[in-house]
Amino acid sequence: MRWTLKPKPNPETVKTLADSLQVDTSIASLLVQRGIETYEEAKTFFRPSLDHLHNPYLMKDMDKAVTRIEEAISSGENILVYGDYDVDGTTSVALLSSYLKTKTSQVATYIPDRYDEGYGISYKGIDFAQDNNFTLIIALDCGIKAIDKVAYAKEKRIDFIICDHHRPGSEVPNAVAVLDPKQDDCNYPYKELCGCGVGFKLIQALAETSNETIDNLIPYLDLVATAIGADIVPITGENRVLAYFGLQVVNQSPRAGFKAIINQIKKETLTITDVVFIIAPRINAAGRMKHGQYAVDLLTETDLQTAIKYAQEIEAFNTDRREADKNITIEALEQIQNNNEEDRLTSVVYQDNWHKGVIGIVASRLIETYYRPTLVFTKSGDKLAASARSVSGFDVYNALEACSEHIEQFGGHKYAAGLTLREENYEAFKQAFEDEVSKTIDRNLLIPEIKIDTQIELSTIDDKFWRIIKQFAPFGPGNMTPIFMTKNLKDTGYGKCVGEDDKHLRFTATNGGQKFVCIGFNLGDKLNLIKDKKPFRAVYSIDENHWNGNMSLQLKIRDLKA
Repeated sequence: MRWTLKPKPNPETVKTLADSLQVDTSIASLLVQRGIETYEEAKTFFRPSLDHLHNPYLMKDMDKAVTRIEEAISSGENILVYGDYDVDGTTSVALLSSYLKTKTSQVATYIPDRYDEGYGISYKGIDFAQDNNFTLIIALDCGIKAIDKVAYAKEKRIDFIICDHHRPGSEVPNAVAVLDPKQDDCNYPYKELCGCGVGFKLIQALAETSNETIDNLIPYLDLVATAIGADIVPITGENRVLAYFGLQVVNQSPRAGFKAIINQIKKETLTITDVVFIIAPRINAAGRMKHGQYAVDLLTETDLQTAIKYAQEIEAFNTDRREADKNITIEALEQIQNNNEEDRLTSVVYQDNWHKGVIGIVASRLIETYYRPTLVFTKSGDKLAASARSVSGFDVYNALEACSEHIEQFGGHKYAAGLTLREENYEAFKQAFEDEVSKTIDRNLLIPEIKIDTQIELSTIDDKFWRIIKQFAPFGPGNMTPIFMTKNLKDTGYGKCVGEDDKHLRFTATNGGQKFVCIGFNLGDKLNLIKDKKPFRAVYSIDENHWNGNMSLQLKIRDLKA
């Protein structure tokens, strides 16, 4: 692990903020690192309010979208709500379709088949709309590059409204309205909404025309919070407000579909991390293993007993997904070893029978073993399809662009992408990708990095300190869980390996009289560093340990060094 201590913020700014908030300078330092420098900014950060949400009509084309939808509702047109098959797409479709159904019964949903139609708007979906007399399609979490598809729909007299959050190309589709804050000529103040967030802004605008307030829309925020967490968008600004109140809905009055999932997991209070690792994979499993419409059905169901039945089906898909990604990961690691590719700067693997729905997960798993840009290929029709994943700091999209002569199609962003190519081009692409990465990657990026917010003494950690740190939540990109470093720690002498195969490390650390129980997952091989009361330094986050009705603070160790 490469430890990187973040630069210390301006000490005068830190002291002024600490004095105005009456908090420890270490807390003030964490806030300044997050761009919070004044009392007012801190108040907004610690007390999120729905009043902080922006006016939806600041988004380009919002007035056109609302006018066209109201026209469709008043004239009884059939409206098709269309979205991608991942978590952001299916939550978006559930959100908008369930809201529109409070205004009209002429609403249906459409999720493309991952294997038959692929990502985004499809000709098959447009043909479905024509065959079933839909005259308006509202696309969510996709469509910003669907120029030909929208033109095809227009020929069939079907209008499109696009709600997307991906970066547009040089041209946008000729739709009735294109809602995407990342358009250069869109003046919407917050650019980092997920697809479901853009969908929420649309229902916020529609609600205003019906004299509904933001309070009427709170029940939809469990969907928005789930999409924010799953899509790994920054949890800053408007996203932080939406996630904060969405988590309250998840924990206090979740929709039937979420309740059915939560009932299976026996956890009282869910954090955004729980949403990402417990709820999101189950929603995703539907589109990966079967069809994304299963997820929409679960998320829009109002009867709990029916939702429980749907959740059980999805749990079975999730079990299949886990089994598939575990087996494929083993095969992929064997392939790297059999090909003597352990020392390459990239991992590129292929087998024709690997399940297309899990190759993205497998790429992420391979990075846990070989920390480097990774592609996992499988057969898809007469082509090969791959999911690409990158390491922190390296732009895999740019690397693929440099190899585009070997590629049929690709899309994505800095850290994750998808592509297709012809089987006969696989070996040439594999070598070209290795060459490109070798030429452009900073070798330091091939060592996993832990970014440390600040160095503290254990004596800094008390109940008040922890109460304030907890109020930094929800955590995510742009507002990550604070990571601390402390030097000159010693084990009290009872440190030991625990868990299956002694994989984990448990000990009690002391420094300056303070003691904390520590747990280091997958750090069992570092026991020798703390043995015999040798001094060591640790990087950690602070956590709560609940046992027998009691709560105590513990340190979640990320890494140890002598």
